[in-house]
Amino acid sequence: MRSTFRTADTPAATAMVTGTATAMAEHQEPRRRIPVVVHTLDPLSRAGVLSQLRGHPVIDLKDDAAVRPGTVAVLVGETPDEPLLSTLRRMVRSEGARAVLVVSLIRETELLEVIECGVGAIVWRHEATPHRLAQAVLAASRGDGDLPADLLGRLINQVGTLQRSVAGRTGAPLSGLVPREIDVLRLVAEGMDTGEIASKLSYSERTVKNVMHGLTTRLHLRNRAHAVAYALREGYI
Repeated sequence: MRSTFRTADTPAATAMVTGTATAMAEHQEPRRRIPVVVHTLDPLSRAGVLSQLRGHPVIDLKDDAAVRPGTVAVLVGETPDEPLLSTLRRMVRSEGARAVLVVSLIRETELLEVIECGVGAIVWRHEATPHRLAQAVLAASRGDGDLPADLLGRLINQVGTLQRSVAGRTGAPLSGLVPREIDVLRLVAEGMDTGEIASKLSYSERTVKNVMHGLTTRLHLRNRAHAVAYALREGYI
């Protein structure tokens, strides 16, 4: 026999149900939307990226003029040439944006410069699906790094050559890294996210975030990718 449950039609019952629903609604925190601007050198690319990001529940597309600290700037080009890098520097350094770079090619001589300009996420144009672009935007908004695996390998190899120039140094720089920071950055360089790093090192996720925030603030680094590049260049990892 199927049973049904019906709330009594009394003022007290109605008030109880209404009050419960109201309390639940009040305790639901609204989802924060991420302001995003798109910069391209041609209108066709701009229209394509806008169409892929439009409609995502947490992405709030803005005009270029609306860039402010915390905005994620998606910059699109064939390569990170000087006009694109100039725009990137302005948006990141002067306007406080976080950057996603969408390109077809990055040369060896450009890779480290791109990271040091403040790019936290890079997407290959042929992989720029709506899901992949949104993933990169979300990572950049959190200050996380999001690099294609082949680029991360190239970055490590490239900076590895710079390590040899500091191989003869004794001791760490005065403003260098402590062992806990080195442990965290080594795992970041391996592509682990915050949860994986916390599990590996038996830390809480909050501790991992605090370590990353402390070292990036102290050393004036812009994001995780920049921090990894610094650690590699200085011979820590």
